[in-house]
Amino acid sequence: MAVLVIDIGNTLTKLGVFEQDELLFSGNFNNEEDEVLQHIITEYKVTKAILSSVKKAEPDWQERLASKIPVLKFNADMAPGIVNRYLTPLTLGIDRLAAIAGAWQLHPGQCSLVIDAGTTITYDYVDEKGNFFGGSISPGLNTRYKALNNYTAGLPLVEADADFNETYGNTTITAIQSGVQNGLKYELTGFIESYRKSNKDLNIILTGGDSIFFDTLLKNSIFAPYIKIEPHLVLKGLNGALQQHND
Repeated sequence: MAVLVIDIGNTLTKLGVFEQDELLFSGNFNNEEDEVLQHIITEYKVTKAILSSVKKAEPDWQERLASKIPVLKFNADMAPGIVNRYLTPLTLGIDRLAAIAGAWQLHPGQCSLVIDAGTTITYDYVDEKGNFFGGSISPGLNTRYKALNNYTAGLPLVEADADFNETYGNTTITAIQSGVQNGLKYELTGFIESYRKSNKDLNIILTGGDSIFFDTLLKNSIFAPYIKIEPHLVLKGLNGALQQHND
């Protein structure tokens, strides 16, 4: 019995089709259309769906989807195995909780640091008892590049370069790349080192649209052997929540 998992992020919407824990299909979309969803439902014989969204407004297609199959909306009480101790749970980005649930599903009974690299970068930690106390939020890779262009008079919009590995730049473009990408590398290693001080067996999980890029940034770091890339971590967390709420 196949289920549809939908994660509406700041930039893209991610879709996944699962049969139990097996991911049958995944894809990213700028804007769902009814025929796309109908094709997926028909192709995989989808019987129900779960949806998570960081946006306040509901997309037009959501109501039409609910007229075809039952749709469960993920909320803060549905993360399987997670004890949510965030002090302001109503302000917690639901995608962060879904990612933590995905980490717990993959590594139950273990501490995990989830680094979700997208429009923003979130660092979230779950301990060996499933407690989630909170984390950190900072601007994402492309957000940093765009901010330098938008909020200065003379700096150009520069693209990320996975091959840039210099300590400093000797042109304006490479100086920006050095500042953004080396700054991110130092931020990443700083957070990882801080969390590993209390638990050397910590799972370090990279997810999100820029996870491969971040893995490249860290390839020469001492933490490289401990990093796990899980591009579908949020989808897996949502699927776990749907399986738990099978009724």
